[in-house]
Amino acid sequence: MESMMKCNISQMWSPKLPKGLDLEISHHPMTMKHVANLIIALERLRAGTPESVLSTEFSDENLLDIMLESLVEEYIVPELGSAAPVQYSRTGEYPCSVTDGQKRSLVLVQNSMELHAVMLQAGSENRKVYLNMATYVHPSPSTEARPVALGIKDTNLYLSCHKKDDVPTLHLEAVEDKSSLQRISSDSDLVRFLFYKRDTGLNISTLMSARFPDWYISTAEQDNKPVEMCMESANRYRTINIQRQS
Repeated sequence: MESMMKCNISQMWSPKLPKGLDLEISHHPMTMKHVANLIIALERLRAGTPESVLSTEFSDENLLDIMLESLVEEYIVPELGSAAPVQYSRTGEYPCSVTDGQKRSLVLVQNSMELHAVMLQAGSENRKVYLNMATYVHPSPSTEARPVALGIKDTNLYLSCHKKDDVPTLHLEAVEDKSSLQRISSDSDLVRFLFYKRDTGLNISTLMSARFPDWYISTAEQDNKPVEMCMESANRYRTINIQRQS
C-alpha cells in the first residue's frame, strides 16, 4: 500500500508541475501527515511561484526556501484548564496559650483592634489573650505544615491576613457566622483566615499566611508593640510558643 501511495502521488502531481521542476518521492515510510503537507506545499508551489524562478537553473536552495515558506504545520495547543480549587476542612478546635520568642504574652488593644506582645507583670495576667486554634486537613497531606485558623477565645474575633497599601498585614476581624469557616475553598476570600503552622521544636512553631507565602506572624524586638506580618528577612521574632490548654 505504501508503494501504491507513492506511485499515485507521483502520477498525480508530475504532469502538473511547472516546467523545469520534477518530483522525486523518497523511499522512506510516508505517513498521511507527510502526504498532506506535501500536497499543500506542491499546490502552493504550483499556484504561487513566479515563472522567473521556475527554470532549468532552479536550484535546491530555491526549492528549499519555497517549501519552507509554503509548508504550514498546525499545532493544536491544548487549553490549560485551571486546577480545581482544593478544600480545607476543619477537623477540630482547642484553646491555647501563646507567647513569643521573648516569652511575652498577647494582649488585645481595644481602641486600635490590635494584638500587642507585652511582658506582663505580676497581677496583670488577666490581660493575657488566649486563642482558639482550629485545625484543618491539608489538601497535600505530605506537607510538614498544617493549616489553622486563630480566633480570640470568648469572642468572634479572628486573625486574618490581607493587603493594605499593597502589603500583607495582620488584622482582627469579627466573624458573625463561625460555621462559614468549617470548609474553606482555596479560591475563596476566606483563605485570609488560614495560616500554615510549622513546628520547629517542642511547642515552638511559625505561622505563615496561607494567602501570602513567606509572610509570617511576628513580634517586634521592643515591648508592647503590635503583632504584625513580616518576611523571613525582617528583624522580628517569628517563632511562637503555642501550648494547648485543657
